[in-house]
Amino acid sequence: MTVIERPPLMNRLKPWLSGFDIPMLLAILWLCAWGLLCMYSAGYDHGTRFVDHARNMALGLGLMYIVSRVPPQTLMAMAVPLYTLGIALLIATALFGVTKKGATRWLSIGITQIQPSELLKLATPLMLAWWFQKREGLLRWPDFVAAFALLLLPFFLIAKQPDLGTSLLVLAAGLYVIFFAGLPWKLIVPAVVLAAAGVVALVASEDAICQPDVTWPLLKPYQKTRVCTLLDPTKDPLGKGFHIIQGEIAIGSGGLTGKGFMQGTQTHLEFIPERTTDFIFAAFGEEFGFMGALALLAGFTALILRGLAIAADAPTLFARLMAGAVTLSFFTYVFVNMGMVSGILPVVGVPLPFVSYGGTAMVTLGLSLGLLLSIARVKKIVKT
Repeated sequence: MTVIERPPLMNRLKPWLSGFDIPMLLAILWLCAWGLLCMYSAGYDHGTRFVDHARNMALGLGLMYIVSRVPPQTLMAMAVPLYTLGIALLIATALFGVTKKGATRWLSIGITQIQPSELLKLATPLMLAWWFQKREGLLRWPDFVAAFALLLLPFFLIAKQPDLGTSLLVLAAGLYVIFFAGLPWKLIVPAVVLAAAGVVALVASEDAICQPDVTWPLLKPYQKTRVCTLLDPTKDPLGKGFHIIQGEIAIGSGGLTGKGFMQGTQTHLEFIPERTTDFIFAAFGEEFGFMGALALLAGFTALILRGLAIAADAPTLFARLMAGAVTLSFFTYVFVNMGMVSGILPVVGVPLPFVSYGGTAMVTLGLSLGLLLSIARVKKIVKT
């Protein structure tokens, strides 16, 4: 009688986990745990939010795993088709899209509705990285002009919907690629100085430009209101400033260690608006306090630093540009979400990765992290 010994579990899992970047994976799992814990507290009395969030997270992790097994060369070959499809869907949305609350951001495809702008968060930097890879060693100023044209096309199409938050995220992701491709500092420094001067001028002239009869060019009235509310939320504490004020109260009331899991009064008495989506960090800060926020920030910091390390060691220009852009885009999400909840940035619809509820955002996050892990995996193969 022949006895066949079953190999240990770890030996059976090795083929499935081979090539995974362990530090990156640990940071992701750390953030997933915090995200599930926070969503259970903030959303347990909010329908099926926790169950749906866990499902979305599982879907995102599944897509992350699938994309991580795809070589970067294959992903690069998908750049032009994905970008072209995304632009076509944005045009279709402008012509035939579904309008909700004054914004035409959704496109009906029969069984469901999609938001094409989410695809461009990844397709735009992918396209730009492909462009610079093709021009490697031959870069001149017309190549940067063409890159800006490729970036501004989706930016303006999304901003016209209007969706300023998503358009700025797409713009940031593209600018990261162009920066890492070697954009001259003589162009970067004047732009930064001009932006800083604009912010100072905005704050200094707040009383004059925020009057009801003053119209801001290029911006919708609600976008003007968001900026003016940021400058002084106490002018309308029960209206437009309510979000910012309640978020600050919740975070401040958490103190050093927080009120405790599921003990947040601002959260569960429903003073915090959008407590499971855009303002979930306020609910998190109230219940877990400063120490909990540090633990969450430690996970974000570890993931960002590891992503930049992967970008620095990437074997090709395309891989370096994509890894750097994905990592800094992740940083942008975290910074903008925490900044708007804390009252230092205008309120825009930007989720906190792993923590905020949102299926589309979780899918985009999974695809982005899968690309990072794919680049890290190839790097390990090249070294061996």
